[in-house]
Amino acid sequence: MDNRQIIFAKIPVGAVTPDVFEFRDAPVPTPGEGDVLVRNIYLSCDPYMRGRMDPTSGYGVYFDVGEILPARVVGQVQESRNPAFKTGDFVWGFLGWELFTLVKGGEGLRVIDPGLGPISHAITVLGMPGRTAEVGIYDLSDPKPGETVYVSAASGAVGQVVGQLAKMKSCRAVGSAGSDAKVAHLVDNLGYDAAFNYKTVPSIGAALDEHCPNGVDIYFDNVGGETLAAVLERLNDGARVPVCGQISQYDLESPHSPVDQDALLTKANATLEKFSIYKHMDDFDAFPPRMAAWMKAGKVVYYEDIVEGLDNAPNAFITMMQGENVGKRLVRVSDDPTL
Repeated sequence: MDNRQIIFAKIPVGAVTPDVFEFRDAPVPTPGEGDVLVRNIYLSCDPYMRGRMDPTSGYGVYFDVGEILPARVVGQVQESRNPAFKTGDFVWGFLGWELFTLVKGGEGLRVIDPGLGPISHAITVLGMPGRTAEVGIYDLSDPKPGETVYVSAASGAVGQVVGQLAKMKSCRAVGSAGSDAKVAHLVDNLGYDAAFNYKTVPSIGAALDEHCPNGVDIYFDNVGGETLAAVLERLNDGARVPVCGQISQYDLESPHSPVDQDALLTKANATLEKFSIYKHMDDFDAFPPRMAAWMKAGKVVYYEDIVEGLDNAPNAFITMMQGENVGKRLVRVSDDPTL
């Protein structure tokens, strides 16, 4: 049996293309003392991965050309020589785009409690995307009842949670997405008060004037660029802008802002804070049960966009960056025995 792997073959210039990825077949590794062999089931596709492909992006930690693409992965222990993990355990960790991963010493591996929900949720709503939403909207923004919260990329992995958490605090939630179907999804399924298709409106500014007539108190930024610029001109006094990602800028060779951000923030007495979930991991273990309880109570729903097969992972990533996913993009590379 071979271990099919996907290698990071070259640094992309502009949009990611298929030649950035390369397939390789290798023997399935044998665990040594203290090691854990994981059969991977779900691989995560995330926009932040684009930043880590380019050492000039300022992201801080980058992928190594010629190595297996690292990603968040849900899997099942195939063989364990570590007393902390037993064969059959469901686990998640930062593993790789491959069918099997050997985890030396079990480092960074976490056991999943299937009682909290589908095992895929460990790297979606009960994992870092869900926690990212909570940190950005609750910890950094402290929303108040009646405030207007605007979320870009609102149907994605993080955005779909942000709007629902805002509604739990009695805020007005407004979202934007890139298709009419996604806009309907935001309102009909995710509870947004209003939403618009940023590709078809006359301008982002005009859409914000229509759907946020009293201005914006919190802008959860997932896209940057022109959208961020339009929001900055419509911030209320004391507004908060947590910056989770700037997907519109990732494929640009020279990212830019069309406005003077500092001047607009100062004018509105507003704060803009770029944040990384990796700096909020100290209390992470308390998060999955908390989010699972909200979901059980019907306060939060979550949608995953699952592509089948490891060989389809590169295209799954490319099309996600083009906005074709509705919900969190995952790739299922082997059978999920819980289904």
